[in-house]
Amino acid sequence: MIVLIIIMFFPLFKLGSRITIQFTKFVLSRINMLRKVLQTLTLCLVASAMTAVNAQEAEKDAIRRVVMQETESYLNVDLETWKSTWLPVSYAYWSFSDKGGTQFIDGWEKIESTFTDYFTNQKPSRSKLTYTWQEIRVYGSGAYVRFKEKQVDNDLTEESNQIRVLEKKDGKWKIICMSAVVE
Repeated sequence: MIVLIIIMFFPLFKLGSRITIQFTKFVLSRINMLRKVLQTLTLCLVASAMTAVNAQEAEKDAIRRVVMQETESYLNVDLETWKSTWLPVSYAYWSFSDKGGTQFIDGWEKIESTFTDYFTNQKPSRSKLTYTWQEIRVYGSGAYVRFKEKQVDNDLTEESNQIRVLEKKDGKWKIICMSAVVE
């Protein structure tokens, strides 16, 4: 690039070495300035991209915590914590399928009343849980989560494929849809 600039302005060499030297210094200073501007812009773009990726990962971590808290509070028979993981909306949905059949509940009021009975009569589980996260997609204030859950309680092992849909309300992720299919 410098060679091109010098060739382009070769006729100025005839005007004398002093003008040529000053012009060359001027051109080189502008080239260095442009290089610094490009380097700064590149660093800004990289930093911006990294910030966006870190923010996305922070959202995914928060979503994982809500999903795990919902399951763990369910197994520990902790009604208030379990309810705090849900967004109480009319379009909330809960479904569960295993070899015995499929159950579903439509709407938060029905979900809450059904599980209030469950939490009143159930004893806490000692199950150990492991999660295999397959997909977490964040769409603004909504999120889709797909994972496998493994529950081990003594000699009994149960694996399920699960889906959660969450909405972010007042800065907190809450579940609006839960679906589990036991293998």
